[in-house]
Amino acid sequence: MQSIPGGVGLGLRYSFAEEVLNKEDSPRWFEIAPENWMRRGGFFRKTLERIRERFPIVCHGLSLSIGSPDPINREFLKELKDFLDSFHIEVYSEHLSFSSLGGSYLHDLFPLPFIEDTVKRVSRKVAEVEEILERPLILENISYYWKPPGEMEEWKFINSVLEESGARLLLDVNNVYVNSLNHGYDPYEFIERLDLSKVAYIHVAGHERFDRIVIDTHGAPVIEEVYRLLEFTLERTGPVPILLERDNNVPPYEELLSEVRRLEEVCGAKRAG
Repeated sequence: MQSIPGGVGLGLRYSFAEEVLNKEDSPRWFEIAPENWMRRGGFFRKTLERIRERFPIVCHGLSLSIGSPDPINREFLKELKDFLDSFHIEVYSEHLSFSSLGGSYLHDLFPLPFIEDTVKRVSRKVAEVEEILERPLILENISYYWKPPGEMEEWKFINSVLEESGARLLLDVNNVYVNSLNHGYDPYEFIERLDLSKVAYIHVAGHERFDRIVIDTHGAPVIEEVYRLLEFTLERTGPVPILLERDNNVPPYEELLSEVRRLEEVCGAKRAG
């Protein structure tokens, strides 16, 4: 059984990693992208070891490419398992997407066709990944900027993958909001149609508008509309862990902590209710 931290966590970045160790007012847990840390030694590894001694850490991967027709990269998974084992990290999530094709990595996350064949392919790969890592896999709904072909709606596709594979859901509320603007649907209705009993934890982040498209940049503060959608979601899920992502235009650590405190207020209000 995975040990998922409670309360509000923060995505760990190099720019403030040392501050985490020198500040009492820190989030309850941190999330890292293993690809950014697993091949680093020296100062970076020592810093991560010290943080791990004080805080729970979960991993959110970037390059598994669970939906690609390519075979799973087993060598990468073995290296990943060694990393997870060495830091005693039990929680691992990835994106319900593909990021490699024909043996080449595309350095982005692309949506999958919302069809039954994809459901079956992803489910088979989930079983393979879990066997190698000896950990359950959590899958995240992604933001996407062109609508893939499909015979079902995205929410139904996600539900089908979760049911067929047994994986749990990392629900990115900001991605739902961004997709609703770009593809013209009601984000509240989308949330209600998801199987929320499968939610392991929630991501929130900021986004930016460029002309006629909204991009999930993780480079701005969380906006009020996303906070409202988060509150709506928590009313239906009950208290689940929440993670604040900030990958670009990373502000001072204290500014990030103010966003963490705002999220804690949202969680506290919903728990009290």
